[in-house]
Amino acid sequence: MNPRNPVSRRTVLSILAAAPMAAGCARGEGEAERADAKPASATDTAARAPKKLSEIVVGFSQTGAESSWRIAHGKSIQEEAEKRHIQLLFADGQNVHNNQVNAVNGFITKGVDILVIAPQESLGWKPTLKEAKRAGIPVVLTSRGVDAEEDLYTTVLVADFVWEGRLAGEWLAERTKGNARIVELVGTPAADVATMRKAGFAEAIAKHPDMKIIASQSGDFTRTKGKAVMETLLSAHKGEINAVYAHNDDMALGAIQAIEAAGLKPGQDILVVSVDAVKPAFEAMTQGKLNATVECNPMHGPLLFDTIEKIVRGEKVPKRTIVPGRLFEREQAAALIDARPY
Repeated sequence: MNPRNPVSRRTVLSILAAAPMAAGCARGEGEAERADAKPASATDTAARAPKKLSEIVVGFSQTGAESSWRIAHGKSIQEEAEKRHIQLLFADGQNVHNNQVNAVNGFITKGVDILVIAPQESLGWKPTLKEAKRAGIPVVLTSRGVDAEEDLYTTVLVADFVWEGRLAGEWLAERTKGNARIVELVGTPAADVATMRKAGFAEAIAKHPDMKIIASQSGDFTRTKGKAVMETLLSAHKGEINAVYAHNDDMALGAIQAIEAAGLKPGQDILVVSVDAVKPAFEAMTQGKLNATVECNPMHGPLLFDTIEKIVRGEKVPKRTIVPGRLFEREQAAALIDARPY
């Protein structure tokens, strides 16, 4: 099939990569571009994209479906493509970096007009991005960035991950009056989001000498691993832990299960703060088990396709756009849960 000829009804296609798709927010409300964002060249971004939106084919490589956040992120993009009658080729990386690389290389070979990548890991993308540049295919990164020269991609739509971690740390410092023995559940170590959320949190608690991270271990952004890691750490640090900081809600929810299984009360005996603000986190807050969550808005679809339309028209787009968010406490959860879109 020629990828430039849209399928019937512009149906969103699904392509499973040879091997299998991770967690991703910032200040304020709405989806606004940062004022200091560096614009990309219009000639660069529109290198080969056709001028008619109805003609374009977008190749989308998703990390996987490891969390509620990631599922909502992928759904937002797929639904927006269908709404705008844009053909979308979708590849689920199943949380394996090489699967994503293979899928993107396949999209380049097919000759898609735009590449959209939600990278599992930040490293290892340079050769593929160089191929895309040689082919004149604009690349839009969503939810995470990559470790590559800026001229190898057109733009990135991402949260301020450092801010998220910092806000979680500031909230915990205030709630514990600067005295906490913390377990940190880290996301996928090779992902920039994990590194940045860790750095922001460390920066916030560094101002409080009695706030100590007594254990920091990866739960890979999944509920299952978050539970397993927390079980191990509760046993290793029996009676010491009074706070958990999880890099995403799914790991926090797993940790809550482990805390309950140990005969303790999450939200009381051990405070729990996390990042994402997905609906299951709001449910846990209404039950008093999760104390707070920092929003990381996964609904990138409208912003993503607004950006793609600008690229197709040859307009300038910012090199980096921050997707905003906020912090929610459990006291707010009951009043807000029914309005949560994800």
